[in-house]
Amino acid sequence: MPTLTKLYSMKEASQHNTKDDCWIVIDGKVYDVSTYLDDHPGGDDVILATTGKDATDEFEDAGHSKDAKELMETMCIGELDTDASASAEPETQPTSYPEKLMTLTKQYWAVPAAVVGISVVVGILYLRK
Repeated sequence: MPTLTKLYSMKEASQHNTKDDCWIVIDGKVYDVSTYLDDHPGGDDVILATTGKDATDEFEDAGHSKDAKELMETMCIGELDTDASASAEPETQPTSYPEKLMTLTKQYWAVPAAVVGISVVVGILYLRK
């Protein structure tokens, strides 16, 4: 059955990633949420972080109400073209070792912090005796 809405690729949707022009993809539908960013209870940064990818999991994990889902339907501008998204290029990953190390360090900063903390506690306990 043909769709009656406009089809957008994930690449096209990901180009709309600013506060003035923000599109998100949830459950295969594309939403223009530019006018709603200032009104979003979680803040605009939560929505801006989900541009350029399928935000279905983030949306469902937040536990949005029925009213929020109804409001979201008013912002629907089309559907995700699944044929185009299958051939879309994945996000660019850091290629050099230092870039990868910096990315991992930013993601997992708690591990080195815990190692340092444990070392300090062990050192204090050792010097105490």
